[in-house]
Amino acid sequence: MNIILLGPPGAGKGTQARRLVEERGMIQLSTGDMLREARSSGTEMGQKVASIMDAGGLVTDEVVIGLISEKLDAGGGNGFIFDGFPRTLGQADALAELLAAKGQTLDAVIELRVDDDILVDRIVGRARDAAAAGEPVRADDNAESLKVRLMEYYKKTSPLIGYYHAKGQLRSIDGLGEIEDVAKTISGLLG
Repeated sequence: MNIILLGPPGAGKGTQARRLVEERGMIQLSTGDMLREARSSGTEMGQKVASIMDAGGLVTDEVVIGLISEKLDAGGGNGFIFDGFPRTLGQADALAELLAAKGQTLDAVIELRVDDDILVDRIVGRARDAAAAGEPVRADDNAESLKVRLMEYYKKTSPLIGYYHAKGQLRSIDGLGEIEDVAKTISGLLG
C-alpha cells in the first residue's frame, strides 16, 4: 500500500507517518531525510545531491524522483508513505508516472485538515513548552515563520487537494484531534 500524507506544516504528518511505520511496517519516504541520507551515501546520486546542496542550490524534482525511484527499487516494508512529497502538481504527475512505470499504485492520499489559527497556537505553544523543558526547538517554530510556511503551502501544495480529489484518491480528516484519534481515523481509512 502506498499513501501520501498531505497537510500544512505542523499538521502532524510526521507523527502519523511514524505510527504507520511502527504499526504497519510501512516505509516513510521523507524528502528531507532522503536528501540527507543521499548526501552522505557516497553514491553517484548522493554526490549529485551534495554538490547541489553545497552550492546552495535547490535539488531539482528530477533528482528527488530519482531518489524515490531508488527507494522503490529497494523495496521492503508494507508499502510507502510519501511525507513532504509531492509538493506541486508537477511533482504529483512525476510521482504518478514513476509508480506506473514500476507497476505500483497510489492507494490513498490523506489530507490532515487544520484550522490555521489553532495550528499556529499549537506549534508556538509546543515550542514554548519544549524551550521551557530545555529541549531543542526548531528555529522556525514561531508565529511569523509559521505563517510564511503556511502561505507557501497554500500557494504551492494545496492545489494537490483538488488534483487528488478529482482522481478519487483524497480522504480528508481532522488533523487537530488527539494523536490517537487521528491515528485511528487513518487506520480506518486504510483498512
